[in-house]
Amino acid sequence: MNNFEFYAPTYFAFGKDQEEKAGSLIKRFGGHKVLIHYGGGSVVRSGLLERVKKSLETEDIPYVELGGVLPNPRSGLVYEGIKLCRKEQIDFILAVGGGSTIDSAKAIAAGTIYDGDFWDFYEGKRIEQALPIGTVLTIAAAGSEGSPDSVITKEEGMLKRGASGDAIRPKFSILNPALTQTLSRYQTACGISDIVAHLYERYLTNTKEVEVTDRLIEALIMTMVYEGPRVIEDPNNYEARANIMWAGMMAHNNCCGVGRSQDWTSHGIEHELSAEYDCAHGAGLAVVMPAVFTYTMSHDIARFAQIAVRVWNIPMNEAEPEQTAKAGIEALRQFLVSIGMPRNFEELGAKKEDIPKLAHTACYGGGGDGFMRGFTTLSKEDVEHIYELML
Repeated sequence: MNNFEFYAPTYFAFGKDQEEKAGSLIKRFGGHKVLIHYGGGSVVRSGLLERVKKSLETEDIPYVELGGVLPNPRSGLVYEGIKLCRKEQIDFILAVGGGSTIDSAKAIAAGTIYDGDFWDFYEGKRIEQALPIGTVLTIAAAGSEGSPDSVITKEEGMLKRGASGDAIRPKFSILNPALTQTLSRYQTACGISDIVAHLYERYLTNTKEVEVTDRLIEALIMTMVYEGPRVIEDPNNYEARANIMWAGMMAHNNCCGVGRSQDWTSHGIEHELSAEYDCAHGAGLAVVMPAVFTYTMSHDIARFAQIAVRVWNIPMNEAEPEQTAKAGIEALRQFLVSIGMPRNFEELGAKKEDIPKLAHTACYGGGGDGFMRGFTTLSKEDVEHIYELML
């Protein structure tokens, strides 16, 4: 196990009606004037936004609003939010929505008190300071409610890139599983796919003897395999929603990633798909993961065989462990398809003729040097082959 430092101070209020505590939690964490940041009409139509605003008004906390966050959140709204926060002297940001809204709020929080262009953080500069953030989560997926990470798409060139820093971990996150019961089966399945990807990206490691985090990851994937079909069959299953929501947070606050190298090539390869075609991130990952794992499997057959046995209940073939590893990848693919995820480029809406462009941007966009590094090192040609496996 590698040396590590882990600091995850987010306060969680979990359960039914916890959104009514938004105002008191903002006051507890020092907020005096708030930007309420949200996406489209669902938080308005459901009455959630009004309940949140009422909780702020009860605590005499003034606020301004900025809606309009899109899936795969855009840089243009971040610039607008930074300008608004400076003008209104905002000292706390409350994100009401899913991962896209939270990621956009994080970018605004970092950019408001930064003298340069916030995009510097998405080209490698570590975020050291930011306005405090709180969240009211409406979809279990990205894990941004507990993580130090944010992903934004820059409209110029449609580059989708990430930034990180403990300064953008939320001060508090309100997690009410009941708020996710109105999601469509497709949105729910996309969230499950994203959660599973966060776990696999950490499982694929070159660090030896990390049994504690191996077992944590395995348990969380098994939870998704159990709860996924239950919630797809019955969207109102509160207990299944609750388990998925907490697993989503644990999958990405890095408690499963400490002390070990991590992968993240599946996310990098998928980012080009959701940036180019504006597809759902989780849906893209469902197509990308089996292709990446098939291509990189030979790097460490034993690791793929281990997860096949422990999570997918594949019998170990001692004579041909490669067969066990392949069966585990196929089991993952079949699980994702069973909950309604796409299986190939065509179902995702991607185009074969775009593969050279996608691979080039993945490896060279945003100042890249032509390689993607993680569990293995992939060249542009490798990435093209991976995209071809998705056809």
